[in-house]
Amino acid sequence: MGELNLSILFAGVIGGATPIVLAALGETITEKAGLINLSLDGSILLSAMAAFVVAFETGNLIMGFVTGAVVGAVVAGIVAVFSVYLGQSQVAVGFVLTLMARDLAYFLGNSYSRLQGPQIMPCPIPFLKDLPFLGSIFFNHNLPVYFSLLLIGFCWWYIYQTPLGLQLKSVGEHPSAAYARGTDPRKVQLFYAVCGGLLVGLAGATFSLFTKPGWGRPQGAEGTGWIVLAIVIFGGWNPIKVAIGAYLFSFLQIIGIYCQAWLPSVPAQVFQVAPFPLMIFTVLLMPLVEKKSVLRWAENKPGIKFVLQICSGTAPTALGKPYRPD
Repeated sequence: MGELNLSILFAGVIGGATPIVLAALGETITEKAGLINLSLDGSILLSAMAAFVVAFETGNLIMGFVTGAVVGAVVAGIVAVFSVYLGQSQVAVGFVLTLMARDLAYFLGNSYSRLQGPQIMPCPIPFLKDLPFLGSIFFNHNLPVYFSLLLIGFCWWYIYQTPLGLQLKSVGEHPSAAYARGTDPRKVQLFYAVCGGLLVGLAGATFSLFTKPGWGRPQGAEGTGWIVLAIVIFGGWNPIKVAIGAYLFSFLQIIGIYCQAWLPSVPAQVFQVAPFPLMIFTVLLMPLVEKKSVLRWAENKPGIKFVLQICSGTAPTALGKPYRPD
């Protein structure tokens, strides 16, 4: 029974983290190119609404996911055009867009609030789903979950093992040097902003068609975009570490449900809200990892040194600094 409960817990973590993993990987790709997209929270809500409405009206889940991805790409593209080509503040443009997209989602989706709509069903993998313990954790989900798991490895391979990944990193670190070698940093940033936006849009669609099926106000995804931004920092802009951060956040959310049963005297709202400040507090502690005094202190402590190495990460040098080809 203990093993069964543990497998259910881990399966819930993997499934519940799917939209966060998708959005976090999308933002990681965007920020690796040197562009900050602060429109994530509103983009996720607008994509979730659009995906649900299209899936509801057409009865086609694929159309719903495609619509969500397109909406996310359009919002990210607007951020990129205004900041990269028009020279506007990335932070200001992203912040304004997240508020506008959120209100637009609530307004346009008002008539679809609380309606029973389609949702994606589990798609167990034959034979693998019957594996002891691991089968129910990894191989008894639906297609978005499998896609998110594969995407983690693909993003790491693409960024660190391919020439295109090297070009991506060079634009995020030294756009002038990349330009001198024949690469147009602005086109690269626009391309990866749209790619990242596609994944953010898929995250929104996953929310309304799987994780929290349906549409309403509140939808249940509010605040996710800000947590995704924190998770990208927590993961040191490394896709694998970012995914670990997403699964950690999902674990905190799910363990909170168990805590409500274990501690019934504590208000349920405490456990629902707790993962958010805990994740943000962890991000605030991240700069300590880079301090020389902390590294010297951990020099003769192999276990602590290993943990610090895992947690370390450096932001792209040109992050948030628009390139001007003078």
